[in-house]
Amino acid sequence: MTDLTTGSAAFSPLDIGALAYFILAWVAYGLSVGRLRGRMVSLSQIMNVHRSNWARQVIGRDNRVVDTQINASLQNGTAFFASTSLIALGSVLTLSRSGDDVLNLFATLPFGTVVNRTTWELKVAGLALVFVYAFFKFAWSYRLFNYAAILLGAVPPKGSGASETEMLRAVRRVAAMNVSAGRHFARGQRAFFFALAYLGWFISPYVLIASTTAVVVIMWRRQFASEIRKALLEAGEGPHEGPLLAPAEEART
Repeated sequence: MTDLTTGSAAFSPLDIGALAYFILAWVAYGLSVGRLRGRMVSLSQIMNVHRSNWARQVIGRDNRVVDTQINASLQNGTAFFASTSLIALGSVLTLSRSGDDVLNLFATLPFGTVVNRTTWELKVAGLALVFVYAFFKFAWSYRLFNYAAILLGAVPPKGSGASETEMLRAVRRVAAMNVSAGRHFARGQRAFFFALAYLGWFISPYVLIASTTAVVVIMWRRQFASEIRKALLEAGEGPHEGPLLAPAEEART
């Protein structure tokens, strides 16, 4: 590997600008998905309301087998992506040891730029960081779904003598934990999509800009202009129903 001084000199201003655009697009998209409200509310925010509504239904059910199965399916999906991120990370580390062969391959591409081994290693290190970030998000999401299962089991059953206030507090805890787990899962999955955009940088900074733009447009359409979101809003199933979470908790989702 190389030192930071040599590495900073390995990138052209265009490379640095393309990387800054990539990071800015990632951050801006994440903020828009989590914070926009009203008619620009995202599909994820709509589904957070349904997570809360699901938690509310737990109070009225004597048998909660279905609820535990739903939570288990969410947790298993998270475990799959966590394992996948480790496999991807291993592949990236293997790629770092094949620098000479890959550099010769990219040099033959029509839009490829001539890069040295220092630049290649730093780009590979950046891709590895993306998958490390994804793994931590998926792993934490898996843990939170585990906590949600425990909180689900702690909800007082009907006829237990628990007050309505106590039951609502228990349900709010389940909803808050489930929403948080889903948020971290979405961030890990988002890292996978941006990892695909990052691959464009191995060809040229122009391709990185183009691939980042394409990924943002695709994900934006799914969150804000998809048929699923439109169907939910037309059915009257949006955030205007009123979230179950307390205002302070809901603002962090």
